[in-house]
Amino acid sequence: MSSATETVEEQQKLQIYPTSKAGVSPFWRDKYERDAKKYWDIFYKHHGDRFFKDRHYLDKEWNSYFSASGEKVILEVGCGAGNTIFPLIATYPHIFVYACDFSPRAVDLVKAHEEYTETRVCAFASDLTGDDLDKHISPSSVDIVTMIFVLSAVSPEKMPFVLQNIKRVLKPNGCILFRDYAVGDLAQERFSGKDQKISDNFYVRGDGTRAFYFSNEFLETLFGKEGFEVEEIGVCCKQVENRSRELVMNRRWVQATFRLSNGTKNPSEEQERKEIVDSTDIDISDGLAMEMFGASPSTHDMSEFKLRDSAFKIKLLSKEYQHTCKSTGLMLWESARFMASVLDRNPNIVSGKRVLELGCGCTGICSMVAARSADLVVATDADTKALALLTENIATNLESSLLEKLKTGVLEWGNREHIEGIKSLASCGGFEVIIGTDVTYVAEAIIPLFETAKELMLRKVGEVQEEKPALILCHVFRRVDEPSLLSAASKFGFKLVDRWAMNSKESPVGNIVDRWFYENDLVAEIPSSALHILYFQME
Repeated sequence: MSSATETVEEQQKLQIYPTSKAGVSPFWRDKYERDAKKYWDIFYKHHGDRFFKDRHYLDKEWNSYFSASGEKVILEVGCGAGNTIFPLIATYPHIFVYACDFSPRAVDLVKAHEEYTETRVCAFASDLTGDDLDKHISPSSVDIVTMIFVLSAVSPEKMPFVLQNIKRVLKPNGCILFRDYAVGDLAQERFSGKDQKISDNFYVRGDGTRAFYFSNEFLETLFGKEGFEVEEIGVCCKQVENRSRELVMNRRWVQATFRLSNGTKNPSEEQERKEIVDSTDIDISDGLAMEMFGASPSTHDMSEFKLRDSAFKIKLLSKEYQHTCKSTGLMLWESARFMASVLDRNPNIVSGKRVLELGCGCTGICSMVAARSADLVVATDADTKALALLTENIATNLESSLLEKLKTGVLEWGNREHIEGIKSLASCGGFEVIIGTDVTYVAEAIIPLFETAKELMLRKVGEVQEEKPALILCHVFRRVDEPSLLSAASKFGFKLVDRWAMNSKESPVGNIVDRWFYENDLVAEIPSSALHILYFQME
């Protein structure tokens, strides 16, 4: 193969199965900002009070601030489930804590804690990027503010607003005790190989929550512009090992103390900067740290898909991780559910035939339903992770007698080696029915799709139109419209024999697909009125 050909194929691969590191799109960046409260609410619904450990190190790190004579008023910003609050009130009887979080569910967890008492704690929901703290707290009344792994959840553009908000309720010469993620932390290194970057050092996690990774210089500039002096700042490093999973995690965080400036600081005075190795406990529980860094299988859910007389238990990517996953094959799409129902009610579509599914994903429900009546079914996808999960789903759901009839294979459209490998699985050189559900949403993939379908379709002329080999596409029109599809199809000898859409005003081309919907209850099962079916045959 020439280098020019290899270059074309590589470009085609990148277009169809993107592996870009361009970062989060403007649409998703705005959505993560707009729905930040929702994502953190879901986080606390999932984790409750189990994610962060209780912070019993606070007295060791900052005892001199909490134990100073006289009563102290503390503000805990981003209180979460109360992992800072309750160790503090247990250790220091002379303090009162205001606790706020922009997740109402987190605040509810604090109030439900057995040690919560209104004489020691006042918890309330507040978004410090927009809500005024002085509606809950008297101005200039707080001695100490604790910010433990909270500012990192705020977009860098809005961090100054948070500090301005805090400044209004902080006493003159009051201080902020700060701990948060540092540049070079393991989690940031993991993000660097994924398409989850929002901006410099700012990333979105799989569950929609966000994390910023701080440098000392960034923090000094940020706090300095808002009138705070640096009393102490340092990077803490700790190596966390999980022997059972053979994992070693290098954790890094910034720990700092900032004080509201009284204007008497000598500008030339150097503040203490340090790097501490293995100094103290990390805040995240060990098991959840594994999950956070992708070592846990908890990113998958079991979903039940019911048909008329049967049901499938499908393992797929959890919904909370789907929006940051670039592999569409790890999800169950409505067009696949719909087409599986059609095949279930109309087994004659594939009965006694060799069937190929393109872009089957991890669920493969169309292939599993087809295997009941077809002679042979081959489920294909270019995503090896999706195929690995598909193998599990097939083993879980199919009777042993059907397992030999359903084969899986890697197929990247346009890849000659893959095409020949799939063709070898079908005797007589091709397939009589080719099915694709939601495989037409990427414009660059349309030509390779029809090219591959032509190569793998059986060359046969049936006596009756419905007996001729067919390509059946079921989808919602997104970025590729029907005229574009038909134009691409005609280039490879495909003719549109029939079309179907619910409540469509267009005249049907033929009368094949309408027969599949004689049962009214099948129409009632259609998950979306936007679904279309296009039925092609070779000219």
